[in-house]
Amino acid sequence: MTVTVSPPREDRPEHPAPPRLRRVSQASLPSRIGAMGIMIVLAVYFLIPVWFLLVSATKSQGDFTSSNGFWFSHLQLFSNLKTLFSTQDGIFGRWALNSLIYAGGGALIGTFLSALAGYALAKFRFRGREAVFSVVLGGVLVPSAALALPLFLMFSAVNQVNTYWSVILPSIVNPFGVFLARVFATASVPDEILESARLDGAGEFRIFFQVSLRLLGPGLVTIFLFQFIGIWNNFFLPMVMLQSQKLYPITMGLFNWNAAVAQQPALQQSVIVGSFVSIVPLMALFLLLQRFWRTGLTAGAVK
Repeated sequence: MTVTVSPPREDRPEHPAPPRLRRVSQASLPSRIGAMGIMIVLAVYFLIPVWFLLVSATKSQGDFTSSNGFWFSHLQLFSNLKTLFSTQDGIFGRWALNSLIYAGGGALIGTFLSALAGYALAKFRFRGREAVFSVVLGGVLVPSAALALPLFLMFSAVNQVNTYWSVILPSIVNPFGVFLARVFATASVPDEILESARLDGAGEFRIFFQVSLRLLGPGLVTIFLFQFIGIWNNFFLPMVMLQSQKLYPITMGLFNWNAAVAQQPALQQSVIVGSFVSIVPLMALFLLLQRFWRTGLTAGAVK
């Protein structure tokens, strides 16, 4: 009987990579460089306005026209902030609080309602489900500006124009949020988990609040951010609904100040500083909540 002894592992000749794999590897490097270059260009393009606001917020009124718009001159940011929050008896602080009430309250309530509706459309089978979802998709296509006048007439009929509710209640209806909630519920809430919970005697509300909401966390954060930013930047609805300056959000207040710059040139500084201040909460909220996206992306990688 002949015994064949295999050579040691380290003595075995290494097989070169197939030609196709080498070509893919060589082609991927220029692709990655090109993609990275495009991303850098887009990042610079989107950050230029933020940089301009930051630089301009540190300048005095005279430096706006006498210095380079994209570089610092006389650093007086704290002085400008003090002026901003003291102009017209500190009305800007009231506008910021109003924006927080509109955006925070509307986004929280709207996200919860979107989660309920999207979860029901994804996990419950009933007659007319697809028709209801088609109506929701149709609502996504309707521009919000087209609904402003009918909403004004409806709130005027119940004497709720020029109130907080006239801005918050229309903002909590979010067809796009319902669409996203259904997509996330379909992808991230397995039917097997729901069936197991039902077999254990859990009711539908308990399953939703204790099981499904935890699995929908990253999706709900996405819906909340979209809705918060949309309400925070909303201009047309408050312009139609509100007449009192004490109820204005930041967008309406800065618009009125900018319209009055021709009669009061000193307001130009407050408009620029106020514009920079208005984007700080959005950046802070994004940085605070982005960890939930990382959690959602890696949640399915470990079992």
